[in-house]
Amino acid sequence: MKAIGFKEHLPIEKANSLIEFELPKSIAKGHDLLVKVAAVSVNPVDVGVRKGGHGLLKTPKIIGWDAVGTVDSIGDQVSLFEKGDHVFYAGSFKRAGSDSQYQLVDERIVGHAPKKLALAQTAAMPLTSLTAWEALFEQLEINPNKQEGNRKATILIINGAGGVGSIATQLAHWAGLQVIATASRPETISWVLDHGADQVVNHRKDLVQEVHKLGHRYVDYILELNDLDGHWNEMAELIKPSGRIASITENKKPINLRKLTQKRAKFAWEWMYSKSFYGTPDMISQHQILDQIAQLLDQGVIKSTLNRALSPINVANLKQAHQLVESNHMIGKVVIADKE
Repeated sequence: MKAIGFKEHLPIEKANSLIEFELPKSIAKGHDLLVKVAAVSVNPVDVGVRKGGHGLLKTPKIIGWDAVGTVDSIGDQVSLFEKGDHVFYAGSFKRAGSDSQYQLVDERIVGHAPKKLALAQTAAMPLTSLTAWEALFEQLEINPNKQEGNRKATILIINGAGGVGSIATQLAHWAGLQVIATASRPETISWVLDHGADQVVNHRKDLVQEVHKLGHRYVDYILELNDLDGHWNEMAELIKPSGRIASITENKKPINLRKLTQKRAKFAWEWMYSKSFYGTPDMISQHQILDQIAQLLDQGVIKSTLNRALSPINVANLKQAHQLVESNHMIGKVVIADKE
């Protein structure tokens, strides 16, 4: 089978930053599905893994953590899927990625793909949906089934137009919250308002003043999706007493958690790969989340965050997708798909 990966940590414009190669077709065992990949998405994690590191790898590393495809074969312990099922998933950080003709993935982190979406629309969703869902409903402990009660609560989502932000705004809105999203350009402001935000503030300005201008002294929840260091003091000031903050981006310098002491506020990390990385007992929850996301997409409750589609899956298009993500101006998601 063919795959695309890298052996050197090079700038994307270099000839060998991504290369195509062949390797034996994998065999599904245990809880694994062997999926014939039809479309993939590129996320910031792809760029980080490709660029981060030194030296020459002995064998090419396959990246890619978003895929939609068809189950080609199943392991002897598989109970959730059958051969021929249409599936979507983000995969595991410890295993070969999606930029391959076939991929092995544990059934417990795979969902049944939406029935009404195109390949590219579906491939845009797994990683960001899992991240947003876990951040909102597990780490921030928002109950999505108490929509009426949630209407009194306000959430600030920092970087609302990015991949995770574009689905987090929709899910928070669906859960009943008043959603304040940050955006700084006319096109990103328009995007977040079209994807579930009730109000918009500019993260390039003082967020405390921006939120206060909207009439909110505090917010109940904050979801931080870009520049934890730069926004920490603002978040500590804006979070209400006993409020909750979650972040998907790491700090590059120490953050002062003591700023949350008097408010008795909680801070939590969200890393979408944690469950599969450690094989946690609740790993199957990602299967359940993706199935729920598929239902919400098919029902039109939420919509795909696809903003750019390339075809077919090859080195040139993957390089272009990486460049778009590296620009830090990407709105929504970029997908590379073979023909429907």
